[in-house]
Amino acid sequence: MSHLLRNVSPLTSGSWQVVDDEARTRLAALLAARKLVDFAGPHGWQLSSINLGRAIDIVSPGTGLVAKQRIVQPLIELRAEFTLTHSVLDDIARGATDPDLDALATAVREIAVAENTAVFHGYAAGGIVGMTGASSHAPIPLGSDFSAYPTAVARAMNALRSAGVEGPYGLAVGPEVYQGIVETAGDGGYPLIKHLNTIIGGPVVWSPGVDCAVLLSTRGSDFVFDSGQDLSIGYLSHDATQVHLYLEESFTFRVVEPDAAIALERTSAL
Repeated sequence: MSHLLRNVSPLTSGSWQVVDDEARTRLAALLAARKLVDFAGPHGWQLSSINLGRAIDIVSPGTGLVAKQRIVQPLIELRAEFTLTHSVLDDIARGATDPDLDALATAVREIAVAENTAVFHGYAAGGIVGMTGASSHAPIPLGSDFSAYPTAVARAMNALRSAGVEGPYGLAVGPEVYQGIVETAGDGGYPLIKHLNTIIGGPVVWSPGVDCAVLLSTRGSDFVFDSGQDLSIGYLSHDATQVHLYLEESFTFRVVEPDAAIALERTSAL
């Protein structure tokens, strides 16, 4: 029996299909980090850590012996709980095309933002050092003048190239900054976002959970998202009126090359 306990829930196979499809559709838009870094897995719920290929000396258990302890990076588990009413599930069974799945949408956003934040900015409690924390580069300042963004991004890209990190590059941008970018036109009315695409040779990605922006190489092997159990919906309990479910994943994130990302920091309010 799977630990998700879906087979003992009151949801029919059709209801599970609708709930899974809704979650998958919303996650596709929100999981920004996965669009820019290497994804390893999923390796399954039982995976607990990733081998880092290193060891530290520890006290020897006896004369003439050398002892070492392997270093691993543990996976973390994230869970976002939500509740659906039986009346909503009845609507799905009747064939409703617009069931009230707002609670699921909230859970999806919460866990996706947490995942993005861990990748780009780290999660100290989970032992994850994000891109900006591991970066060997000083942040590039960004002001409120969006027309100056191409210059700042070009400076950031030059910093990566000077460190021997080639492209193509990707730019992860927080929602507030992203909105300003898409609403801005440069000389001759040319959209700023297309100008940035041309400069970096890669995507500008709307990234909830990112503070301002992060430029990174997408050449591969610099950043690894290690997935144990990929995002899945499980069953907790139910009563006469409600069904309690959850969205869950296990993962960790590793920065293999600290030279391959650089933060762009806001210097004034937008």
